[in-house]
Amino acid sequence: MSSTTVAGTATPPSTSRGVRILRRHGWTIGVFLLLIALVFYWRGQTTLKWGQFDVQSLAIDALPLCFAACGQAIVILSGGIDLSIGSMMSLVNVVSARVMLHMSFRDAVLSSIVVVLGAALVGAAIGLTIVVTRVADIIVTLAMLFVLGGLALAVLEVPGGGAPTRYQNLVTLDTVLTHWLPSALVILFGAYALMWLTVRRTRVGLALYAIGSNRNAAYLAGVNVPATRVLAYAYSGAFGALGGLALTAASGLGDPNAGGIYTLNSVAAVVLGGVSLLGGVGGLIGPICAAFVLTLVKTILILRGVDQNYAQVIQGALIVLVVMIGGLVVRQKGKS
Repeated sequence: MSSTTVAGTATPPSTSRGVRILRRHGWTIGVFLLLIALVFYWRGQTTLKWGQFDVQSLAIDALPLCFAACGQAIVILSGGIDLSIGSMMSLVNVVSARVMLHMSFRDAVLSSIVVVLGAALVGAAIGLTIVVTRVADIIVTLAMLFVLGGLALAVLEVPGGGAPTRYQNLVTLDTVLTHWLPSALVILFGAYALMWLTVRRTRVGLALYAIGSNRNAAYLAGVNVPATRVLAYAYSGAFGALGGLALTAASGLGDPNAGGIYTLNSVAAVVLGGVSLLGGVGGLIGPICAAFVLTLVKTILILRGVDQNYAQVIQGALIVLVVMIGGLVVRQKGKS
């Protein structure tokens, strides 16, 4: 009888652990599986031999959106929203393209670090404005969308500038260890590890989740709510800068309108990636996978000969469908 009791008590922990992992990361796993399914479908649609070039092209195309989604996700996790991230990308794109035009590779990399830090300070200033004025996030960031967009046009009215060839190759040509691993992916997950994994389980990361879940409860628990909100926007500025630099490296020039499409697409990737718009729920891996899904959907539609005007409609319908399914899942959990 004792052995039966031991066996009976040994099984539930592993089962409950698996259920707990599934509940916590089930949406992210689902988005990842959707990405894999789309990759196989995409592979079957190509008439030419599918290979490393296709993988690298996908990574290059998705990299700016991945960075934008990361920045947007952190702000939404904290209970806010950043409508200025696309304009931040445009501004960084044109500034970097103008500054790097005659630079060496080493100077271009150093200037990129300075630009990211500067963008983080701008993001912090946006967050500070929201905290001090107590104006809604959506209003302040919408205003900053026009401010940063105007500055981008002041720097370059038309596409121009440039970047060192070796700097561009970091995103467009280089691979790591194997031809199947583009350096664009290494840069993406390197930035993710450096900027997010280092704080995800610390007091800073927990504070971001806490104020997104319940701002009043977080305040009563001793969390510095204003400073944490400012930090969230600083992260958004830094990731937006990385997205702008990715645009510079991928295209080799600056375009004051290049970041316009990424504002709403970043929100779409965040929603599709399982981050709650109410804040406090989700992570960054889901939005990164979702960014690849949205990019791949666009690629597949092009291969299928679908008009680009309808491509946006199909992407939007896909997002609505997934969000509806997610809402039904949450409702069923609430009933159980």
